[in-house]
Amino acid sequence: MPLVVRDVMRLLSSVAEAREMKAAVRHSGRGALVTGAVAFVGGIVGGPLGLAVGGAVGGLLGAWMTSGQFKPVPQILMELPPAEQEKLCQQVTDIVRNLDWTDAVQLTTLVMGSEALQQRLLALLVNYVTKELHAEVQYGD
Repeated sequence: MPLVVRDVMRLLSSVAEAREMKAAVRHSGRGALVTGAVAFVGGIVGGPLGLAVGGAVGGLLGAWMTSGQFKPVPQILMELPPAEQEKLCQQVTDIVRNLDWTDAVQLTTLVMGSEALQQRLLALLVNYVTKELHAEVQYGD
């Protein structure tokens, strides 16, 4: 039976929820901008010493801004553009192709009852989140 993208996103969300998966997408560009801006202001206000202090403070502020912004993976999946969701759907189809199921609920039940299938889908999710979204994955609280 062909998979519908929405159903695949729900399936992946179920797997991610079972493991309490979260991901933090790093905003390194924003952190670099803050670091540069604070260093610039420090240099204007305090000369060479202000530049050094501004760079240090800006670096700390930039690092603080870009850390710890974890979102639940199911939320990230639902916010993906349709083309990315379709790409994930094709990869999931390759994994569940040989299963015998009639609807999305039965497919989810089959997957959640199989540790091996969950592991394969988790590996797919972790790979996607880390490689495509350049995010850090975290489990649990």
